[in-house]
Amino acid sequence: MRDALTARGHRVFTPSLTGGQGEHGGQLSPSVGVSTHVDDLTDLLWYEDLQDVHLVLHSYSGILAGPVAERARGRLNSVVWLGGFVVRPGECLLNVEPPEVARRYREQVAAAGDGWYLPADPAFLSQWGVHDGELRAWAGARLTAFPSRCQTDPVRFDPAPLAALPRFYVRHTSPPLTSLDASFATAIAQGCTVRTLATGHDMMLEAPDATAHLLLEMTAPAD
Repeated sequence: MRDALTARGHRVFTPSLTGGQGEHGGQLSPSVGVSTHVDDLTDLLWYEDLQDVHLVLHSYSGILAGPVAERARGRLNSVVWLGGFVVRPGECLLNVEPPEVARRYREQVAAAGDGWYLPADPAFLSQWGVHDGELRAWAGARLTAFPSRCQTDPVRFDPAPLAALPRFYVRHTSPPLTSLDASFATAIAQGCTVRTLATGHDMMLEAPDATAHLLLEMTAPAD
């Protein structure tokens, strides 16, 4: 997907969040929380001196939209929730998950994550609608544990800078993820423009070309 966007003239940055993703998964510690990841994104915007940014947030990272928009005001052109969670000021990730899902995560953290992280589990791939065998094997080998503070830290932000930006929500429909129902409802209530993709949750892996095309369509300059 990055290659498709770059080929259309965009500079594309795909940062991995501290202690929660990819090559930065080894930095996992009890101190990693929402503010850590807000710093990851706003530091990137600052040090690269990025302007006119279309901020695309997938899944958990959707809860970072408000703080990043507040701290990086003037740098963002739009915000896109790509199957992302949406929170209001003071809410945490588990507040917008279904109660049974939030309870299961808390139990997994307590039982198998030393009380501070959610262990990586290939069962998440089925939850996210990843059914292709090759993609399951590729993604499953790259799953990392997740800091539980990122699920429980309240997200503090002034909503005005985010509300002033063009905002889009991409909902995946094949299959949908019930954990995102509350976030989708909030996105609609807050005036986001809605688009859909007939994929599972990891749309950028399952359908990179279609996802890139949709992002280009949404963020194209108005005539």
